[in-house]
Amino acid sequence: MRDNSRVSIPQSFIQELLSRVDVVDVVGRYVQLKKGGANLMGLCPFHGEKSPSFSVSPSKQFYHCFGCGKNGNAIGFLMDHTGMGFREAVTDLAQSVGLPVPEDDVSPQQRERAAQAREKQASLTDLLEKAGDAYRKQLSQSPKAIAYLKGRGVSGVTAKRFGLGYAPEGWRSLASIFPAYDDAKLVESGLVIESDDGEGKRYDRFRDRVMFPIRNIKGECIGFGGRVFGDEKPKYLNSPETPVFHKGRELYGLFEARTAIREHGYVLVTEGYMDVVALAQLGFPNAVATLGTACTPDHVHKLFRFTDTVVFSFDGDAAGRRAARKALDGALAYASDTRSIKFLFLPAEHDPDSFVREYGADAFARHVHDATPLSRFLLEAASELCDLGQAEGRARMSSNARPLWNLLPDGALKRQLLGEIADKAQLPAAELEGLWQKTTAQEQARQSGAGQAAASSGPRHAPSWDAPPVGADSMPAYGDAPPWGSDTAMDRYPGQRNDSFGEPRSAHGGGNGYTKRSGEWRPGQGGRKGGWQPRPEPQPPMPSVAVTREDQAARLLLSHMAFLENFSPEDAATLAQLPAPHGPLFAWVEQQFLAHGAQSWAVLREHLRGHAVEAFATALMRGQHAQIDGPLDEIRAELRDSLSRIVLDQLEEQNRQLVTQASDPQALRRYQSNFHRIGLLKRQVNK
Repeated sequence: MRDNSRVSIPQSFIQELLSRVDVVDVVGRYVQLKKGGANLMGLCPFHGEKSPSFSVSPSKQFYHCFGCGKNGNAIGFLMDHTGMGFREAVTDLAQSVGLPVPEDDVSPQQRERAAQAREKQASLTDLLEKAGDAYRKQLSQSPKAIAYLKGRGVSGVTAKRFGLGYAPEGWRSLASIFPAYDDAKLVESGLVIESDDGEGKRYDRFRDRVMFPIRNIKGECIGFGGRVFGDEKPKYLNSPETPVFHKGRELYGLFEARTAIREHGYVLVTEGYMDVVALAQLGFPNAVATLGTACTPDHVHKLFRFTDTVVFSFDGDAAGRRAARKALDGALAYASDTRSIKFLFLPAEHDPDSFVREYGADAFARHVHDATPLSRFLLEAASELCDLGQAEGRARMSSNARPLWNLLPDGALKRQLLGEIADKAQLPAAELEGLWQKTTAQEQARQSGAGQAAASSGPRHAPSWDAPPVGADSMPAYGDAPPWGSDTAMDRYPGQRNDSFGEPRSAHGGGNGYTKRSGEWRPGQGGRKGGWQPRPEPQPPMPSVAVTREDQAARLLLSHMAFLENFSPEDAATLAQLPAPHGPLFAWVEQQFLAHGAQSWAVLREHLRGHAVEAFATALMRGQHAQIDGPLDEIRAELRDSLSRIVLDQLEEQNRQLVTQASDPQALRRYQSNFHRIGLLKRQVNK
């Protein structure tokens, strides 16, 4: 797959940019440099050292470390040191010298929209920075907040490093900071909430909380997390999703920890803000935290820009194991032979902060060193609820392991894991791999068939009085039931299912027992409604074509990519974790959205060229009804309904499997939790 971020910026512009920026100035933002002959020298930011071995050449516009070998130009330094992507680094440097970044493969309209989006992002981060300054000033004036932080062992130096603050109790404290309190950008930034009662009342989102500013890799404030002083709920309140803040992409403390991560050789991923702050105070400044959501592939990808070793730290309780399982799913695609991914499980009564305080930094460091490697945790996850003493349990284990193993990149680790899984399944590795390949091929054939079928049908819409319904010639009638055009699109008898876009079918299989209504549809004229007219020769029924919920959700997103703005990370993860080809397609669409914003199908079609899901996506979007138009609220509701039904199907399938393990307490708890969620979802989709 081509790197669109690189090819869309002309090489001639890159050369001009590098001729205008000074690598000494760029490196000097982050490294203290001193004159050393023709070059400048400093301590390498990429590895720990006491004697300077990091050289920057003004004449060659190049940096080089004689200790670790890192080298490159100004763009490469920003990418290596801050974790920026290529486009971000180029844009950052271009802005510093006042150059607009041209793009070869976008229209002037798209370029204008991108410029407006960048301007909006800059204005929102400015607002958030100003609010952060105000919160920091309030902290110095709040004995309660200072006492709380001291009680948690946080020093003034650490509080200053992380920019901690305090949001006062008042409902409109920010009005004294922002005189234009009715500015729409205060709501858009997540600082202010506007009531939906029609009166437009506004109030501060964060009140009487210790404030943790969330920074991106460039150090810009993009959001906040606020913690209450007691045990009120919610204990932590995060900024909502905004144009500058996406929980599924950002990590708390990464900006502050980026140098320490390189020095320590690994990053520690925790579950809370206070874990990060307290661990930095206690000698582990290389810790970061997810922002109230599961660890995503975007998180893992970003972390591997800074280190080759990631250690996930979770509580040892059931919630911690579930969080670890989601982190495993997100990490597998990045588990190459040169990277290390581990899972640290602390005793259920401890989080990292409390563990270090009770047992000391050395004990915690030993736990980190002895953390469970990804390979072992994968085997444990696949074996969960499986009795390996029985053939059925081993078969289920191997079935659970197959999708996890498939996510691994090709290499020695993947080959070795195949052997270990085969040993547990008591099968030769070659035989197990053959079975898996056969199963995968069968699934792909079924999904490919569904995709091809989807390409020839469109979305189902309620019929109009003045236009014949799709497939009207073959619509059945039930005795004297009213024809198409009644208040209901189709009268169903109890137990009937209507899973496709053609004729309904009986719950018992076979024919539906209906008699066919003969006639033809005549459109209304002169104010008269259309209706059925007798016809002597009934036509044969049109064949029904099944369109899955996953197909329809994909069509909706490919037609209206902007709907991803309203997706939570959990929504996106649900779709991305579906079996191929839907899961990879949804994951690709989300990546495109995060990188480029909302794009039309025409633009997406070009970016798809050469991608593994190209054929499937183009098949879905082929035909006059494939690109779905209509009232956006209705289409958005249809997408939400499809997503809810997909989750509902997954939960019901899980419970069908769990019911066979009812004697296992853990399986029973999962069954009960799923049962509760199923009830909520059914009420939602049946509204």
